[in-house]
Amino acid sequence: MAINTAVNDVSVEISVVLGKATMPIHQVLKVGRGAVIELDASVDDHAWIFANNKLIARGEIVISGEKVAVSITDTMSDE
Repeated sequence: MAINTAVNDVSVEISVVLGKATMPIHQVLKVGRGAVIELDASVDDHAWIFANNKLIARGEIVISGEKVAVSITDTMSDE
């Protein structure tokens, strides 16, 4: 039972990457509310899912009511 409690207390940071963009620093400093940053991805591309900065899966973005979610489509193996 102590092991289960210890595992439940571990935090994992999950990040979902939809795409990337490269910008000069002067443009980054000018970005404000409502700005649109174009990414190198299209609507049909997968999102990349990372756990503690390690790629673990790919997924598709879905809308669930008022929330944005990710549906996992593939998991990465350590092969």
